[in-house]
Amino acid sequence: MNTWVLNPPFLAKFSRSQRSPAVTKSGTIYFPTWLASIVGVLENAGHNVRFTDAPARGLTLQDCLAMMHEFSPRLVVVDMSTPSVDNDLDVCRAIKEKFPEAFIVAVGTHVSALAGETLCNGPALDAVARREADYTVLELAALLEKLGDTRPGDQELAKIEGLSFRNQAGDAVHNPDRAYIENLDELPWLSKVYQKHLNIEDYFNPNAPPPMVTLLTSRGCPFRCTYCVYPQTFTGRRYRFRSIKDIVDEMEYVAQAFPQARSIFFEDDTLTANKKRCRELAEAIVARGVKMDWVANSRIEVDYETMKALKAAGCRHLCVGFESGDPGSLAYMAKGTNTGRMFEFMKDARRAGMLVHGCFMVGFPGEDAAALQRTMDLALKLNPDTAQFYPMMVYPGTEAFDDYKRRGWITASSYRDWLTPEGLHNCVVQNEHFSSAELVRWCDTARRRFYLRPGYFAFKLWQMALHPHERRRTLKAATVFFRHLLRGSRV
Repeated sequence: MNTWVLNPPFLAKFSRSQRSPAVTKSGTIYFPTWLASIVGVLENAGHNVRFTDAPARGLTLQDCLAMMHEFSPRLVVVDMSTPSVDNDLDVCRAIKEKFPEAFIVAVGTHVSALAGETLCNGPALDAVARREADYTVLELAALLEKLGDTRPGDQELAKIEGLSFRNQAGDAVHNPDRAYIENLDELPWLSKVYQKHLNIEDYFNPNAPPPMVTLLTSRGCPFRCTYCVYPQTFTGRRYRFRSIKDIVDEMEYVAQAFPQARSIFFEDDTLTANKKRCRELAEAIVARGVKMDWVANSRIEVDYETMKALKAAGCRHLCVGFESGDPGSLAYMAKGTNTGRMFEFMKDARRAGMLVHGCFMVGFPGEDAAALQRTMDLALKLNPDTAQFYPMMVYPGTEAFDDYKRRGWITASSYRDWLTPEGLHNCVVQNEHFSSAELVRWCDTARRRFYLRPGYFAFKLWQMALHPHERRRTLKAATVFFRHLLRGSRV
């Protein structure tokens, strides 16, 4: 059966697949990993799938409709995000107007959290596949193939776990949740889907030398951060792993299938959460002789011996959420960390020769000027290779969103307000001390203080001279980033 899996058109280079979707200041655009997994599952079951990443390719709605006319899909799978959801529903409406027989199902974090609202606001949308949608979409595709041109009835749709749908009376029906996938080795490799459907040159992460390929070694996260959207809306708070063999087999495939690729980005929520597994992965990569630089998300608990092993296996960069230098803010977000350990982590990272990208957020309850200054001081003292400063990011389905909404601190009047007019991240929160605009201005100032230090410029020039492979990554990010750095955010 013909199935079209679509990352729908919106803004050019809109990175819908990341945790905080936007057009980014660094030019980052994420691989559509969750859609790619659905594509692989459908193709393994024999379905004929077309996979289109419109923002990455620069495609318009008219381009997509023309492609659809030629393909005539029975099932259309559409990714949706909080800031783009109104646009995404308009895309569904345009598809339904042109192809009324197509069954349209939405996936993603936003619709998982707000399935009923999304169905109510999108009359062209037939269903929502909540949370991990791989097998929910597969079961729906099997039903549609069985029925041919006949629309499935309410009783048939009600049997599909994880599905929300609009019944014949027009009401939203929410089936029981589908259990999370336990055996991740049974899922197809993302890299094989990329090789068939995508151009890896379209994607960029400033922490990974381009061209790069994004993979996942696990799903879920065992930590309790109140703001983190994936574990709370999508993958759950229990860590599930792929086998070490399956991961290294895929790394070997990437090296063969993408000879132009210079790095891999492991986009697990926290690859280093299980240090023993990390060391086993590192040992297997070295034993297999895989020569590929790679990058991963990490927490500060990872120790020197583990980082040294990762470095020997090709890991060159860790992306770390330090978040705040204020103890009260760290306690509120349930981060489970402290500044003392942050400094130990950075000391160990430097000993291991590991680059670190540090993330910092402000706007938590109780944060005043002194608290924000503690975060700025922390960032300068930690001095990671690169840093980002954001106001608190809250999304539907998270504990932080519910708390800020209860306090009356969410300033958005629509989901489009999560973005500035040009598509950059916007601030949609305030606290008792700062307005949204003041938090944005503080982040602009913090960014300038961090990057416009003479010592930082000297370090980056030294780094590019000593490691020529760093030049392309640094210069590509800088060409976009410094334009925003100098003029600030537009809100």
